[in-house]
Amino acid sequence: MTLTGFEDVEQLESTIPCRSYDPEVFFAESPEDVEYAKALCRECPVREMCLQGALERREPWGVWGGELFVQGVVVARKRPRGRPRKTEVAA
Repeated sequence: MTLTGFEDVEQLESTIPCRSYDPEVFFAESPEDVEYAKALCRECPVREMCLQGALERREPWGVWGGELFVQGVVVARKRPRGRPRKTEVAA
């Protein structure tokens, strides 16, 4: 996809989630918010370019191109804060 397919910058920015939503969403702490940010990226027209740029720049953290970066590495899921439980909790 080339950016020249859009008539103007305003039209492009209105279709990019990180320009339409609070940027803090893409640098969230909670795993639920991170998954929400990744979901917003799924339909983004520049998702692949965003991910490629983040990889080239070695972004240290955040959601870029629908992927989560932690310490410069793409990870599948964000772990919740704290230690994991030693035993399962009865429901």
